[in-house]
Amino acid sequence: MDYEILLVDDLPIIVDGYINLISETDFQKRKPNFIKSYNCEDAYNKIFLNLERDVNINLALLDINLPPYKDFNINSGIDLALLIREKFTDCKIIIITMYSEPITVDSIIKKIKPEGFLSKNDITSESFRFILKKIIDGSIYQSKGIMESQKEIFKKNINWDIYDNEILILISQGVKTVNLPNYIPLSMSAIEKRKANIKDQLLERKGSDKDLISKAKKNGLL
Repeated sequence: MDYEILLVDDLPIIVDGYINLISETDFQKRKPNFIKSYNCEDAYNKIFLNLERDVNINLALLDINLPPYKDFNINSGIDLALLIREKFTDCKIIIITMYSEPITVDSIIKKIKPEGFLSKNDITSESFRFILKKIIDGSIYQSKGIMESQKEIFKKNINWDIYDNEILILISQGVKTVNLPNYIPLSMSAIEKRKANIKDQLLERKGSDKDLISKAKKNGLL
């Protein structure tokens, strides 16, 4: 039986590099079969093609920043990871990214609980093979940059949940408060209460959304 590996990055040269490194890894005598994709739409279609064929995806390596698939609201590697978690419950997910902003990192960990979470700045070809083997064998791994981002959350004594993180991230992306229920499964009143709590912690309730994002960035959260 093959070991099915989904690789998604918008740069084909990166995907080919992963394949070269992964090919040297021991998959407990199973042959690795690579499913390559460079955007959310193609990855979405290949996920469902495997479902139709009753073929399990064993491992997924995903970048965060990917060309979106607007038709099905798959806008990033995070959305792909959530889809994979739903459809292939035993799949090991590795997020590999250039992003290390504490709120983004915290949100991904809480939403996806990836088996591997790596900053591209932290890994080399040698360390990648070592990390991959640990994850395949059942370990959870976070690279140095990811762990440092988590420490920033703890140092600032911030204890927000997934939805609080999402509210702040979406506002920073220019989404207006009135439109937040389109992205988050909460009522407008619940969102307003959470937003007031966020402002209370960062601005002592005084300031606009622009002030809120400015303070979050100043504090190194975004």
